[in-house]
Amino acid sequence: MNTVITSKEDILQTSRKLIQQQGWSAISIRSVAATCGVSVGSIYNYFDSKATLVCATVESVWREIFHRPEDTAVFQDIQTCVVWIYGRMEYGCKQYPGFFTLHSLGFMQEGKSDGKRKMQQTRQHILDELCAALKQDVRIRADAFTEQFTEERFADVLFSLMLSALLRQDYEPTTVLEIISRTLY
Repeated sequence: MNTVITSKEDILQTSRKLIQQQGWSAISIRSVAATCGVSVGSIYNYFDSKATLVCATVESVWREIFHRPEDTAVFQDIQTCVVWIYGRMEYGCKQYPGFFTLHSLGFMQEGKSDGKRKMQQTRQHILDELCAALKQDVRIRADAFTEQFTEERFADVLFSLMLSALLRQDYEPTTVLEIISRTLY
């Protein structure tokens, strides 16, 4: 076995490719090392266990799916933002079949607090982006939000609708866009 040291990002990229080609069960310290062409010890330099490797891989998949686009116009209005998120959900499901379901089910088990924390961070990040888009959208009526019906609450409703769409594997945002139009404009 080659003992060439590889980078953490190379290892994560290899892990993502293994998942795409063979599914989540293909991820192990040995399989990733073999695919990278490095020793098992090289993987252990970055990840002290399979669980740590899988957790880091999950996080890197989330980053790949929902990386912030260079086009900042995506977040200037809520409709464009929602269309972009639906597109990324579709991309994620095509590239990593079952990822969203497996991730949420796998990390909801007891003893997976780090995974839960990372999943919550991702959820909060998406909610923050939705809120930012709501606050920047100049087309929203001035009286659309109140003390009780805030941008944050509406973002949470939108996020719930998106999660429901993920479960149905429905990547057409038309219904959500109509709700936005009727509620806010």
